[in-house]
Amino acid sequence: MSNAYPYDAVLMLSFGGPEGPEDVIPFLENVLRGKPVPRERLLEVAEHYYHFGGVSPINQQCREMLEALRTELSNANIDLPVYWGNRNWTPYLKDTMHEMREAGVRKVLTWVTSGFSCYSGCRQYRENIQDAIAELGVDDMEVHKIRVFYNHPDFIDVVAEHVGTAMQRVKDGRQPFVAFTAHSIPMSMADTSDYTRQLTESCRLVAEKLGLEESQYRLVYQSRSGRPQDPWLEPDILDFIDELHQRGGDALVISPIGFLSDHMEVLFDLDDEAAKRCEELKIRMARAETPGTHPRFVSMVRQLIEERLHGRSPQCVGLYPANHDVCPENCCPAPPRRPPGAGGRPGSGERPAGAEGSSGRPPQG
Repeated sequence: MSNAYPYDAVLMLSFGGPEGPEDVIPFLENVLRGKPVPRERLLEVAEHYYHFGGVSPINQQCREMLEALRTELSNANIDLPVYWGNRNWTPYLKDTMHEMREAGVRKVLTWVTSGFSCYSGCRQYRENIQDAIAELGVDDMEVHKIRVFYNHPDFIDVVAEHVGTAMQRVKDGRQPFVAFTAHSIPMSMADTSDYTRQLTESCRLVAEKLGLEESQYRLVYQSRSGRPQDPWLEPDILDFIDELHQRGGDALVISPIGFLSDHMEVLFDLDDEAAKRCEELKIRMARAETPGTHPRFVSMVRQLIEERLHGRSPQCVGLYPANHDVCPENCCPAPPRRPPGAGGRPGSGERPAGAEGSSGRPPQG
């Protein structure tokens, strides 16, 4: 395949999720394959999916993003096919890679549905790609990954818009506190990546956009799993809600800034568990939307693609430059594996943008 661009196609790479009750167990087995997680833990996680009919919204939201991105590229006169592959459910990455090669695609630009850097949100996807190429048994395919975009102005603007809308829903004469949430990860993973630094900067930029003081917002975490004795990023959103109540807070906006779409963990951990805790404590709560297919977010993805197609200067705001295009060899290394039998409690579903590590918790941009 030859064209006017340095790439033959664009690949949207995500995590995947079950689309019916019959998919739940096979999906979780895919996620946990090779990890020391007892069967009863897998079944515990499955109940969270069954609570929502066995359907994770992540695949449908990927379909919507796929169509939106194809339209966005077409409107910008970028004549490149856009494919979609998942790590853990159909369409599987290896099948999509096979489809691309059969279509003559040899050089691929990949957008991973993850805005922040850590092993399971970045490097592991690159490893998945290399594994898929090796499984095909070919040496003539090259895949490059688009940079993370935690400080892209359009990402910040979209999150700020959604937080502002949620604040209006709970104000009613009150000053709502804003809790930005991201998926907790083991400290062993956080210490070898820029995950917390990037999240902290994104929160600061959104807060600045909304005119929030430092005392009016906080970065917290959700969906922690693993053994209790293993350190993970804290505080947990439920613990923070308790703390807010103790301080006399009566209005809260939760913005899942580490998540790009309303997939299972957003639904279960925030719309269900966090909402119930707020109701119990008589805290008025609103959950801000995720970027999803917001036109400005889709436009941002197109701009990221154009940076690589045309060598355009990367856009960024705040304290740090745009992230690297090509990850260094030692970027976001895998955390050490725990010995068999050390698995902790799996949690509710996908990680942010597919951020699945060695903890044994099923984890996704």
